[in-house]
Amino acid sequence: MAEADESNPDAEGMHLHAATLVARLTGRSRLPLDYSVASLRLVDFLIDGMRKGGASRERVRGPLLGLGAYVGEVLVRHAGATWVDFDADLRAYFGQPVGVRMQDGRLWNPLGKVLNRFETGGARDSLQIFYLTLHGRPRRATVADAQAGGVRAEDVRRVGGVR
Repeated sequence: MAEADESNPDAEGMHLHAATLVARLTGRSRLPLDYSVASLRLVDFLIDGMRKGGASRERVRGPLLGLGAYVGEVLVRHAGATWVDFDADLRAYFGQPVGVRMQDGRLWNPLGKVLNRFETGGARDSLQIFYLTLHGRPRRATVADAQAGGVRAEDVRRVGGVR
């Protein structure tokens, strides 16, 4: 399997980041990472384990990127999302180079959500709850529908993106 570039993640390579992580983790310990919504609970558990083990964010940067890609892939496979590269304004807003766009135009930041879970460890940052909350959440505005060719940072604030 080809290796994904951790130093410069892009939307096109996120599937590979997730697949690489799944191959490593399921090969070693037979963890049930099957891209199901239920498997996001295991992602919470894995992140909590890294955090409780005292790992620094830099030390687990690659696995956290893989877990963020995995969460995004669950959104792609089960919620109809697509990976998107963020423009400079959205990179600054989200703090990440990529995210997912839902079918209704909302943008979400699974990489940032994984980092939040690692840094806080709180139930508020659960990846399973993240999925369940955003997938069933009604749209707050229709600004993105009017934007031909993409979504701008100021539109994310109106439409309801999450940092």
